[in-house]
Amino acid sequence: MSSVRSALVLVAVAIVLAAYAAGGRESAPKNTASEATAHTAPPYAPQALSTSLKPRKSPAYYIDQAQKYWNNMDTRFDQRIVPDYSPVVARWEWPPWGFLTGLGRDTMIRTTSPFYASANWVRDAKPRAATDLPPAGSTVPQRDCRFFAVQPFARCAVIMVYPRGPCPIYEEFTFNDDGEMTFIEAWTDHPGMRPNRDPKDAWAEGSDVQRISTHIPGLGNAKGLIDLNADWMREAAGRDPLVADFVERARHPRAAAARQRAKDGPDYFERGCLWSPSGTVGGPT
Repeated sequence: MSSVRSALVLVAVAIVLAAYAAGGRESAPKNTASEATAHTAPPYAPQALSTSLKPRKSPAYYIDQAQKYWNNMDTRFDQRIVPDYSPVVARWEWPPWGFLTGLGRDTMIRTTSPFYASANWVRDAKPRAATDLPPAGSTVPQRDCRFFAVQPFARCAVIMVYPRGPCPIYEEFTFNDDGEMTFIEAWTDHPGMRPNRDPKDAWAEGSDVQRISTHIPGLGNAKGLIDLNADWMREAAGRDPLVADFVERARHPRAAAARQRAKDGPDYFERGCLWSPSGTVGGPT
């Protein structure tokens, strides 16, 4: 079994490398989630959903992994200590943050450092003016990270602090059986921008939650590996617009990210952090 899983890892990494080398057309962004697919697979099937997995580590482990992620965005911490990422970990950040903003372990490490902003991921895809770049340097002094017995196993509400001011973020972390982080999903932590509408549901546990991580096939196999070329991925994309959007962007990640950033405009950070054009600073309500 271990040899089979190792082969799956190698295949998945090859798919990621091929995707980075490719270029192509980006699909139109999807701003609303479809209903969760009813086409479920047995646990550990190649196409299984993340919710089929059970926690294999202690609650403290998952919280610590999430804290390491935030440490990588905090200039007060050692940037060399990183979470245990899956080889094909993906990050999806809802508007105005750019949708697919990371794919693969190396990319995730580069783009979570304060010295490698998300826009850096597309630095080879298009010229950038200084106004395209997020504010340099950040700390994350306010963090509330918690464990949940269902995926995503770790969820955090934080306040990032930039020179311009605070930035409220809600973020979720999905894991495989080895405790590797396989999917990261983020929203601005503000009414109308969070994954749900119920103000009493602070940790997105209700039935109205809009998240993509629980739609992506493959996150529920033991290694949490997606396969963009698998028949089951194509079938899921054919019936679920969220999966279709993810697959299109993941096939050509740099080109898709460059196009999305151009659409978002130079003020996406101001809008995402609730900073007004006048220079005053917004915040969560």
